[in-house]
Formats: sequence, C-alpha cells, structure tokens
Amino acid sequence: MHVSILGAAAGGGLPQWNCRCSNCVLARSGSPLVDPLTQSSIAISSDGEDWYLLNVSPDIREQIHAFPPLTPEGDSPRGTGIAGCVLTDAEIDHVSGLIFLREGTPFQMYSTPIVRRWLTDAFPIEPMLSAFAPRPWDELAFGNSVNLKSANGKASTLWVESIDLSPHPPIYVRDHTGDAAGSVIALMVEDRATGGKMLYAPGVEAMTPQLDEAAQSADLVLYDGTFWSLTEMVDQGLSTRNALDMGHMPINGEGGSLRWLQELPAKTKAFIHINNTNPILNNSTPEHEAIKKAGIGIASDGEEYEV
Repeated sequence: MHVSILGAAAGGGLPQWNCRCSNCVLARSGSPLVDPLTQSSIAISSDGEDWYLLNVSPDIREQIHAFPPLTPEGDSPRGTGIAGCVLTDAEIDHVSGLIFLREGTPFQMYSTPIVRRWLTDAFPIEPMLSAFAPRPWDELAFGNSVNLKSANGKASTLWVESIDLSPHPPIYVRDHTGDAAGSVIALMVEDRATGGKMLYAPGVEAMTPQLDEAAQSADLVLYDGTFWSLTEMVDQGLSTRNALDMGHMPINGEGGSLRWLQELPAKTKAFIHINNTNPILNNSTPEHEAIKKAGIGIASDGEEYEV
C-alpha cells in the first residue's frame, strides 16, 4: 500500500489565515523552525495508479498539483488519478474540498450513513456534486470490511473497516437530536495483496477497545495530534473550549495519547491533523523533542510511506 500525506494540519492549516499564534507568525516569516502545512488529507493506493483520498480538505487543488499521480495523464482531455474518496466525518475541513472536485470526472464516494445524510441536507455537497456528474456513494457499515473500488467498478486490493468513535456532530449541524453513531470514525485499511495494515484516526476524543485492538495490529498508525495539551487553545486566548470539547484527545497529560502511541508495536507511528497552535510543530521546542525521543513521527506535507 502506498500512502502519501497530502496535508498534515488541522482545520485552518499553518499558517491559519486569521491567526497570530507563535507558529503562524514563524511560518509566515519563512522561519526554518516551523514548516507551513495544508489541511489534513491523505492518499492511498494499492497499485500507484488508482488513488483513494481519505478526507478531502479545502486545500485539495494545491495538494493535487503537489502530488502528480492525482493529475491527468495520457491523451484524454480530462482525467484524474483519484478513484474515490473516503470520509471519516462531516467536518468542514475534511469535506469541503469535494466542492473543488465538482467538474465532470466521476469518482466513488464512501462514508457512514449519518455523514452522507448531513452532506445531503445540512451541508448539501452530495447534490452539488451530482449536479455536475454522477458520484456513486457507498455507505460504510460497522462490522463489515468494504473493498475500495473506482466509479467504473474496478476493484483495488484495499479493504476498509470503519471504527466508530465518540459521537461529535459538526457545529453547522444545529438540529441533530438522538443517536449520532458514525459521526466520527477511524479507518483500518488492509492491503490484501501484501497483508499491510494502516490505521488512520485523525479525530479521536477518547480511546475505545476497538480502536486499541486495531492499533495493536497495524503496521502504520496515523493518529490525532491536534493538540498538545487539554487547554492549549484556552491558554493562548484563542478559544473558550478545550481539546475534548472540540473532539480531540490531547497528546500530553493524564489520559493523553503519547504513552499509548509510544508503546504500540507498529513499525511506523506519526501524529497527523496537527493544529497550528501545537508546539510540536516548532522544531526547537521541548514538546517537539519529546515526540522525537518517543520514536513517533510528526507528519508533514509530502511525506510518503509504504505498508
């Protein structure tokens, strides 16, 4: 399985357009201490030709240009290496890039039923896309592995299992009541040609037994690194909500993810979906050094893995 990091930042990217946190100031100035990052999305492929996007950020146009396998090839007047898109939630930073893929090239869509419903009603991306070209949409069901296929039915050797996480409806969904199962998921992707497994979990509020079990068997773990501490945004005067309020387990502190991730047997582990305020993004900080000493990566745009 080929894995390419298209974007490693959380919503807003780095630098965020309206933010003057220390990381954004350094990134804007061109400092070697902080690298700019686009918003979170990765691309996976079993053959290097047909690629599946896991989440589609608002920066997708820039990300496609930076990763040539997604651009048109051959003599056809239109084309793409994108065979399909798999969504872990309905958050704006993970789905709004779909609007920029509206032009008439088909690709397959995958999401849970509740995410599809929100993207039909509350944020009507599905009808917007289908107005330009058919976009077949398969629903991810818990307990079943789904074979990733292109819109014309060509099957990959990649199979995806959905792992339900703590429910967290997007802020724009104002009228939701009742069960929100499937609103946030992690993805366990297996290449059945090689046996390689990857866990992709960019939005984790709390550890679950199923998530831990999947992580224990994965060769590559890309895990929620949004915030270093529980009160990171509050301490910087940027929000009144803490990390858990926003649906993200912090890296450090009691109940943080650092020790758990450090002890996983996976060959490669890295934090992804990293907020612009997170001190691990500054390569001169003790927080950055702590991650490196733990043997965990800090994902960056353009990074690639083989599983």
